[in-house]
Amino acid sequence: MTSTGETPPRVGVFGLLGSGNLGNDGSLEAVLGYLRAAHPTAVVDALCGGPEVVASRYRIPATRLHWYRGEYRTASRAGALAAKGLGKLVDVVRTAAWVRRHDVVIVPGMGVLEATLPLRPWGFPYALFLLCASGRLFGTRVALVGVGAAPIGDRATRALVRWSARLATYRSYRDAQSRAALREMGVDTTRDEVYPDLAFALPTPRERGIPCSEPVGEPAEAPSRTPGPVCVGVMDFHGGNDDRARAEEIHRRYLDGTTRFVRALVEDGRPVRLLTGDACDASVVTAILDAVDSPLVTATEAGSLADLMKETAAADTVVATRYHNLVCALKVGTPTLALSYAAKSDALMDRMGLGPYCHSAREVDADRLLQQFRALEQRSAELRRTLAERNLLAARQLDHQFTALTRAVFRTNDHTHAHAHALREAP
Repeated sequence: MTSTGETPPRVGVFGLLGSGNLGNDGSLEAVLGYLRAAHPTAVVDALCGGPEVVASRYRIPATRLHWYRGEYRTASRAGALAAKGLGKLVDVVRTAAWVRRHDVVIVPGMGVLEATLPLRPWGFPYALFLLCASGRLFGTRVALVGVGAAPIGDRATRALVRWSARLATYRSYRDAQSRAALREMGVDTTRDEVYPDLAFALPTPRERGIPCSEPVGEPAEAPSRTPGPVCVGVMDFHGGNDDRARAEEIHRRYLDGTTRFVRALVEDGRPVRLLTGDACDASVVTAILDAVDSPLVTATEAGSLADLMKETAAADTVVATRYHNLVCALKVGTPTLALSYAAKSDALMDRMGLGPYCHSAREVDADRLLQQFRALEQRSAELRRTLAERNLLAARQLDHQFTALTRAVFRTNDHTHAHAHALREAP
């Protein structure tokens, strides 16, 4: 299984990739960029949720994560239940066979060690456990790179997550809370490091005439006195794994509060651009457009994190729920207010110097949100400078992340070491 001499390393990427979640695909894109730069001879393929999308968009071979195509649909009939059960057994063999063909498997970012959104243990936690157990069995090095974790109440889900983490060769996290959560689950995290989210390694699209190679965060000229557009990132939010009993109540409160906030912006004459981060968020966009019914409110169907960055860079201010909507806005240096649904959002905002500008997605109070929004805009110029500084720091930290990953899981020759060193030293 070890790649030696000039043998190209066989690298697999694993996860719910190509399934409609832009954040997951952005993490994949960041890792593929790292592999192209530091390991250009690597032979890469994927075991993922949306193989057709991954194969066409990223031009790598891709295999479906689950044998049973209805894995994430609720099974109520006997036939569907039997097929889903059979699929769990078939996936043991399929996953092991796929893992065995690789030297390294990378799980790129994503909240793979958390249950902050509704999740069943026999879904992705089971798939991740099969991956990590197969890696240990066949000597394939499994790396959980920049992943998210959180305390988990459900015993079965917690056990699968704990054993997956223990069996992995390498672990790093996107925030300190994630590492602490794994430690509390009984995982030895002594050697694990915390880095910024992998999406901060993506190139910044050209916007407002600023080249991609330059840090974005401070406008070239003073902002206009006329208030500009506001991006509002929405989410089909129903609470977390422990909120199933009151999921609809949480959703109604979130939708009502967000709609009232958008209406208040429109009454002030502000153009509003609605953003999503997952295909399932479209229903929330439709509901807000129907309720507000104003030409000042428009929506976009972003196809990538690069698209989201362009949208948020064109805005004066961003208010967003999904984690990677926040990442995109912060990366391009736009003052941002988080409708926070999990500790990861609070941690991200704090890391980027905007800790005070968080508002609970479970308890959206439109009046208080509007007050926070106005306070944020009053500090816009100062916060843009802060974000520019924090983005430069994030870029340096992620360079270190990729260097550490190479040392941990790749059997590198002198040429690869020299290439990685040259990459780090490049301006």
